[in-house]
Amino acid sequence: MDYIYRVEIVSGVRTGKPVIKGTRMTPKDVLEYLTAGMSYEEVLADFPYITKEDILACIAFASDE
Repeated sequence: MDYIYRVEIVSGVRTGKPVIKGTRMTPKDVLEYLTAGMSYEEVLADFPYITKEDILACIAFASDE
């Protein structure tokens, strides 16, 4: 997955940390929910403004770090 279309850095948002485009949620936030045991479906239900593709982009972003 090419995460560059879904993850961005915006000055003034979350102190310049990478976020999912159009949100204040960072890839780290998403990964912390997943590693805590939440399923994709649970994350999507709790945060309806992100998509499964956003979650996959967060994983791809983290693997590139």
